[in-house]
Amino acid sequence: MRRRAPAWLAVLFVALSAAVAARPGTPSGEKRVIAYGKADGAAPGWAISAPVPSGWTSDCCDYAQAIGVNAVIYHGTWTGKPERVMVLNVWPRKLPTLAAEWRADRKHYLGLDPRAKVTAFPVGNPSMPCHGLLYQGTDHLDDAVVFCDPGKVAGVRYSWSMTVAANDPQRKQLLARFRQLVGKSRYMVYTHAEGTAHASGTH
Repeated sequence: MRRRAPAWLAVLFVALSAAVAARPGTPSGEKRVIAYGKADGAAPGWAISAPVPSGWTSDCCDYAQAIGVNAVIYHGTWTGKPERVMVLNVWPRKLPTLAAEWRADRKHYLGLDPRAKVTAFPVGNPSMPCHGLLYQGTDHLDDAVVFCDPGKVAGVRYSWSMTVAANDPQRKQLLARFRQLVGKSRYMVYTHAEGTAHASGTH
């Protein structure tokens, strides 16, 4: 739930209807959130899966829908404030490269807060290229934003973001959890079979 809307936010209102569910994703019972989007033109349906940290809550259809994003994962009670909320945004692939996506976002952010500090936010994802930025705003709120590209055939790109107060005593741990979630996010092709929805295959 970034308080500064990125330049591409308007594309979130295209007809990519989404639903989300939390379910065990591994034999150990790890809970995962899965956001879905239907096929759009030549682009196939998509699904983004990510682990939900223990003690956190995932949502798609109440709070996430109200703020125009695909999914939120939050800690504690929902307050409507951006702090400690992990946010998933998925949008149609428009810009030519992943670098163009994050550069556009950085330009937009600095246009709103020219004195903000921007540094790299390294994140490794074995299934696709991702690039992270850490914005340290003059309002003493830090925004970690990671852009990921599941490939041209997917037809979409996505980002995870989270806001943390600069003086949050758990800042380091929160960013570590966020980095872990992004690193374990997965893209899948979303299909309909006999009236039911399921994700099949990985990219």
